[in-house]
Amino acid sequence: METLEIVNTGSMSSTRKWLAFGLCVVSYMLSGTVSTLMSVYLPVAIPELKGQPVSEAELGKIGAYVNALFLYGWMCGGLLFGMVSDRVGRVKSLTLVTALYGIFTCLVTIVPDWYMLLAFRFVTGMGVGGVLLITTVYISEIWEQRTRAVMLGILAVFFPVGIVTTGSLNLLFSDWRTAFGIGIIPVMTALLIFLLAPESDKWSSTRIEKSNSGGLFQATNKANLISGSVIFGSVLIGLWGIFSWLPTWVQTLLVSGEDGQKERGLTMILLGMGGITGGIFSGILVNRLGKRKTLMFTFGSCLVLCTILFLTNREFSSIVYVETALLAFCFGLSQGTLSAYIPELFPVSVRATATGFCFNAGRFFTATAVFFIGALVSFLGGFGNALLVFTIPFLVALVVTAKSKEAKLV
Repeated sequence: METLEIVNTGSMSSTRKWLAFGLCVVSYMLSGTVSTLMSVYLPVAIPELKGQPVSEAELGKIGAYVNALFLYGWMCGGLLFGMVSDRVGRVKSLTLVTALYGIFTCLVTIVPDWYMLLAFRFVTGMGVGGVLLITTVYISEIWEQRTRAVMLGILAVFFPVGIVTTGSLNLLFSDWRTAFGIGIIPVMTALLIFLLAPESDKWSSTRIEKSNSGGLFQATNKANLISGSVIFGSVLIGLWGIFSWLPTWVQTLLVSGEDGQKERGLTMILLGMGGITGGIFSGILVNRLGKRKTLMFTFGSCLVLCTILFLTNREFSSIVYVETALLAFCFGLSQGTLSAYIPELFPVSVRATATGFCFNAGRFFTATAVFFIGALVSFLGGFGNALLVFTIPFLVALVVTAKSKEAKLV
């Protein structure tokens, strides 16, 4: 099989591989944009869709539904479109999921009420979940082994680049419906993928391979499967709970009457830039400390920084930007390190299946947890206190990581 892979990847011209990579980058980056676009416009979109002003508690409740349904869609797409990709091919399935999230992002520009918004965001999440999975599998199959890890690392950085784009759109467009018109770009990208991207030679020569997931729940893998799911799921709960609501929390720190467009936009840009920088530096820390120690350092730092951010700021000041940037840097460290840590918990025979299970189980927990943010806002008296609760998952991840073993490539 190794010889077959070398022959197949070598049969594709360098120009076609780079073209495919460029199209994957655009799809991957814009998935980061549409994932977070509603977060920055939530405080203005929901009152407009409701046709009346909404209280902080009601905004939290409705926003929780919007964010949770998106994450449920992400999880379903990650599971469903992986199977579709194995059956119809990487290029056709990547075309489908890219077009899917693009079309339903465009539809938000004409959404009549927040109930329909829930449906649109769910389907958008399905497309995003499919894109993040299929682009990774596709590039890993068409790229030569020598530089494959580097290219996958570069691809992963473009999700937070998309988050930076979200902040930029918020600064450029005060009208939230106009901003969602960015969905036309992934629709056009999907067409280019269908017309220009070469199919994976490896998929073409193997077609549908018999699943090797039978050993997934064997005793030798069960402990790592549980720990991997808990660690990744805990981090996702903390990360998405904070990412999704930080711009809204910033709005609550401002003087009543301020639109907060600039502050919310810059906050999202800092979250994205911190994620990019942290992802790049994660490799350096891993080489020095090892994956497990790097994760423990990162989770501990997230705990401290979240506590400082949400307990010490009762009104908006420039220090919020500084503390947000540092927290986002730690978020980036965690994502970069987990991308290397989780797969290496498992033998090659079940690595992809086990990693997919850990990632998607985590998204189920995340979407469920996000539902409770509205109730927490009411019960705890504000977004700051509610978001502080979402730092607890980092403590869980820290404890589980401390008790687990160093991941080793097998």
